[in-house]
Amino acid sequence: MAALPIVRTVADLRAQVAAWRREGLRVGLVPTMGALHEGHLSLVRLAQARTDRVVASLFVNPTQFAPSEDFDAYPRDEARDAALLAGAGCALLFAPTVAEMYAPSASTTVSVSGVSESMDGAARPSHFAGVATVVTKLLNQCAPDVAVFGEKDFQQLAVIRRLVRDLDLPVEIVGAPIVRAEDGLALSSRNAYLSAADRPVATRLNRVLTAALARLRAGDPVETVEREAVADLLAAGFARVDYVEARTPDTLDRLGPGPSEGPIRLLAAAFLGRTRLIDNVGD
Repeated sequence: MAALPIVRTVADLRAQVAAWRREGLRVGLVPTMGALHEGHLSLVRLAQARTDRVVASLFVNPTQFAPSEDFDAYPRDEARDAALLAGAGCALLFAPTVAEMYAPSASTTVSVSGVSESMDGAARPSHFAGVATVVTKLLNQCAPDVAVFGEKDFQQLAVIRRLVRDLDLPVEIVGAPIVRAEDGLALSSRNAYLSAADRPVATRLNRVLTAALARLRAGDPVETVEREAVADLLAAGFARVDYVEARTPDTLDRLGPGPSEGPIRLLAAAFLGRTRLIDNVGD
């Protein structure tokens, strides 16, 4: 298998995309922070099914990490990631430095109100401004026809869809289904932090959410279901629960107190030791 071509500057990325455009080819983008797993590779394959050439970006974005979070410890292995991407059919890896992405004088950020303040936005106040800014830059740098993001980060997906809509960016945003291990745990780069003892507990996150969604569909009160799901996670061994919240999928509005006849997305974030896990389930 041939080595995956890698570019590290915006100019080189744009030159390659322009060459593909001259051939009449459609381009897909899959943004990542590396530490790749099957979930990421499923995004590449989905982008490949919709376009002619797929670019994956590999950039651990410092602006979406708070000072107390794991930026320095976040796993990095570019050679491994590049080999996995090549095997999945990726055509180009964009792996810029921090200096390439953020000039020392950079002062512009992108914030997306309405869908970013609650849940992860409340637990990690600077997170979504960092996400929105770097994704806006990547979409501008690559100018893809399609960009694919995983539904595991469901609120992030909603933020990106809103910014693309509001800024009239000419790209189709595609959400890809969550990829899970056999035990139901959503695949995540941060699963590598889990100890052998943590792993069976981690699987309870999806089970609790699935049971809670069934209760919502049966007409149980939303606040009761959310509160008892938090209690179930703590009883299962999670150290802290940032949130368990039922939302409308499109707007992430809170559900009303009565039974919901429309689609539901139930989202959660909880700590197991020092590892923060997120997951969601929906119709």
